[in-house]
Amino acid sequence: MPTTDKLDPARLPAHVAVIMDGNRRWAKKRGLPAVAGHKAGVDSVHAVVRAASRAGIKVLTIYAFSTENWRRSKLEVSALMFLLRKTIISYADELDEERVSLRLSGRIDELPEPARKALRDAEERLKLNPGMVLNIALNYGGRQEILDAVNRALASGAKSVDEASFSSLLYAPELPDPDLLIRTSGEMRISNFLLWQTAYSEFYVTGTLWPDFREKEFIAAILDYQARDRRKGT
Repeated sequence: MPTTDKLDPARLPAHVAVIMDGNRRWAKKRGLPAVAGHKAGVDSVHAVVRAASRAGIKVLTIYAFSTENWRRSKLEVSALMFLLRKTIISYADELDEERVSLRLSGRIDELPEPARKALRDAEERLKLNPGMVLNIALNYGGRQEILDAVNRALASGAKSVDEASFSSLLYAPELPDPDLLIRTSGEMRISNFLLWQTAYSEFYVTGTLWPDFREKEFIAAILDYQARDRRKGT
């Protein structure tokens, strides 16, 4: 089983992003409602955050809820919002113990008030922690982020922008671009996630469904990344 002592600390990705896919398929295979898969997926979040923090990753971004997810049934969306609120309230202490700083990316103000308040409270509580940054993408869409940045540029009166000035208008401009993007469940698509930031990210796709993704799978992804020769277009 891969462990953190197998990693080369000099070649760690500074920023790892994860598309957490497969919760509903995991539940369906077991004859369970979709929300059971989402609940099971929370355990994987805990495991991966802990593994990333202890491995020395600087930033971990997880894709928790996309702008497209609003199209799901009202029952599933309501259950997801309740689970999100419950999880962040109960998880804040563990994040604090791990010295993890919390960052939120997306159209957070459009979330239901109870979930929004719980998230903002946790973000405020944890923002000065000196450890890994956990960036949660919520009500997030890559195209929407780019459009929001364009509208900010227009509102500022800018007549033109370069890459640096445009990047400064994105949701989390202080974070480096992801070095590694992990997608679970075997799907070979980016699903409107970090479209600007992943221009030169390394991709790692695993058939493991998110609720079954744990530390050993995360370390395997890092080891695969460390075996690559990153050329970035050169």
